[in-house]
Amino acid sequence: MAKVNITRDLIRRQIKERGALSFERRYHVTDPFIRRLGLEAELQGHSGCVNCLEWNEKGDLLASGSDDQHTIVWDPLHHKKLLSMHTGHTANIFSVKFLPHAGDRILITGAADSKVHVHDLTVKETIHMFGDHTNRVKRIATAPMWPNTFWSAAEDGLIRQYDLRENSKHSEVLIDLTEYCGQLVEAKCLTVNPQDNNCLAVGASGPFVRLYDIRMIHNHRKSMKQSPSAGVHTFCDRQKPLPDGAAQYYVAGHLPVKLPDYNNRLRVLVATYVTFSPNGTELLVNMGGEQVYLFDLTYKQRPYTFLLPRKCHSSGEVQNGKMSTNGVSNGVSNGLHLHSNGFRLPESRGHVSPQVELPPYLERVKQQANEAFACQQWTQAIQLYSKAVQRAPHNAMLYGNRAAAYMKRKWDGDHYDALRDCLKAISLNPCHLKAHFRLARCLFELKYVAEALECLDDFKGKFPEQAHSSACDALGRDITAALFSKNDGEEKKGPGGGAPVRLRSTSRKDSISEDEMVLRERSYDYQFRYCGHCNTTTDIKEANFFGSNAQYIVSGSDDGSFFIWEKETTNLVRVLQGDESIVNCLQPHPSYCFLATSGIDPVVRLWNPRPESEDLTGRVVEDMEGASQANQRRMNADPLEVGRNKLNCLQGLSCPLAGSRRRSGIPNCSPKLYTGCSDQPTTHQASPPLCPRLLAPAAPGSWFILPPLSLPASPQCLLGSSPPAAAPGEKQPPFSSPSTPSLPPSAPVSARCLLSVRLQSSPGDRRAMLKAFSQF
Repeated sequence: MAKVNITRDLIRRQIKERGALSFERRYHVTDPFIRRLGLEAELQGHSGCVNCLEWNEKGDLLASGSDDQHTIVWDPLHHKKLLSMHTGHTANIFSVKFLPHAGDRILITGAADSKVHVHDLTVKETIHMFGDHTNRVKRIATAPMWPNTFWSAAEDGLIRQYDLRENSKHSEVLIDLTEYCGQLVEAKCLTVNPQDNNCLAVGASGPFVRLYDIRMIHNHRKSMKQSPSAGVHTFCDRQKPLPDGAAQYYVAGHLPVKLPDYNNRLRVLVATYVTFSPNGTELLVNMGGEQVYLFDLTYKQRPYTFLLPRKCHSSGEVQNGKMSTNGVSNGVSNGLHLHSNGFRLPESRGHVSPQVELPPYLERVKQQANEAFACQQWTQAIQLYSKAVQRAPHNAMLYGNRAAAYMKRKWDGDHYDALRDCLKAISLNPCHLKAHFRLARCLFELKYVAEALECLDDFKGKFPEQAHSSACDALGRDITAALFSKNDGEEKKGPGGGAPVRLRSTSRKDSISEDEMVLRERSYDYQFRYCGHCNTTTDIKEANFFGSNAQYIVSGSDDGSFFIWEKETTNLVRVLQGDESIVNCLQPHPSYCFLATSGIDPVVRLWNPRPESEDLTGRVVEDMEGASQANQRRMNADPLEVGRNKLNCLQGLSCPLAGSRRRSGIPNCSPKLYTGCSDQPTTHQASPPLCPRLLAPAAPGSWFILPPLSLPASPQCLLGSSPPAAAPGEKQPPFSSPSTPSLPPSAPVSARCLLSVRLQSSPGDRRAMLKAFSQF
């Protein structure tokens, strides 16, 4: 972060007309505040997981919703509970919102019972109940411009709109994702742009985040009603596509082509939270199963693509992935983007062009990064290079070196970031030898084998003295082997062999419409990526901007910590332990350096800068890199192995995840270990209370997984029980399940045990079990 001069800024605040606002935004959250951030208080009052938090506009009230089906309104500045009421919901509350311009009197809640309720806090009564959704309601959104209107997103794939001025007790369907993405799509989150209340962002199943223009959708609906042939339509009728500009899609460029691999490993990609920056120009997405991404809505970027000079038939080029109206792309893309976003490799040959000289202090930073790289401290090297890149964005060497560090670290998305850096380095210095070669290696690692071969051939032509180097020969052998392997696989399939992975399906349940395909092809790429946290266990995990100028990014994590990054450098600057199990919710105060968090624990925690005399070490995760590495391993772990480890932890056996969080950066495993959040009715609780998707003891030697209510009839999966003795000469299976499972006494009355599985079984049975596991 840039250094600040508070004396100078105080003088400017007195002199300039807008100085006060600028001063407030600049000093809302600063680097010294972040370094001193610590736990101020714990607000106790709930008896279940706290799944949602919401500040009022002034910041003097904080509302929370919980598995206990209660909402509490707090005075957070004085740590007091002002009001607690039962919402009338019969399942866990996932979202709570104050209705704008209602004097903080009206509160809206959405829950797992598929209901949306509106409450009058002054009389502690529920004044409206909407039951139009057919699956869990995950998020509520409001807009200051429309004080009587709000929206909901639910797992039935619908975005509904409510108008409290109408007498009807029913809502209207604003967006029906099932018409575009099939019946299996689930809407998980939504938010309204604070500066343009007509702009609605929606997160759902899959890697794409959708932006809709509400005004254009309404105009489209009116035109359909006026049409003589119009029948019964939703706002987004499949037979009449949305007008151009009514929807825009955003996606991390490498994710669409990673989907087949993720699907094979039952790794689910879903946007668990979306939010706009305070000025409305940026969109932040917490992508479940992956990283946190920031999209620039003003200077949009297409996913990076690759073009060899001989492939180019136009003078149009793309620099840094920015849009070009003239470029022609028929090389590397994300599998969808085959238009106007090609990046032309320069034709020039010869020696490396002179580098832009770095100032002495940046030269020292680069040297420190080089030393970290030499010591194989890849993350530290990346952070130092990123710090230098922010100050010297036109230095090709910094991009090339950072690309090398990304390629060595190999976290999710690192090879795509390395490809971006290579292309940037080449655009700044067309004769950057290492960037050209690393580009070919990145293409190979991203599974663009044919394009990698073409890029390698181009590299040999540009730098003939390197054509027979050991590195070049090794990459050539890898590419050749991959091409032969691919061809052999296609021959073995034959005419009637296994069909390749397709975006379209003959099944109505998961079919993708032509309009959806077009929107995906036109999607935009991210600007920044934030790594270190883990988001695989719950589907309500948030990420937020922190600061009036959105200087920092915060996110919860499955390891019980929350992570803080600098927005511009993407560097991780702080990790704090926020929960005994999982941190899901993080809501910054609208005007103070004040943060509210919650998760599995039945408390709300408040964080602010603490005095220098106060010891903060109890909540600080010192080994941030170790914690980040552990989370990356966690995201890529086999769900089956994770389940075994959790069982071992609960049964007191050895567990690779056990250890001190502060010492090793690896999350603690204790008897209070949850594999999910916010899905189980709490009508009948055990002692200790069962939390959703908890691995719960049913009887000595038996354990139950409690999957989410979104699965049919609230199934429960019996994971294991005491194994029978093995016959002589037979191998003892690690776990087995009885043929007739029994429910634990504490199970909800509505529970149905639909699936009994064995951890050691046929591949088909294993896949069925892992599908249930992936719901955690």
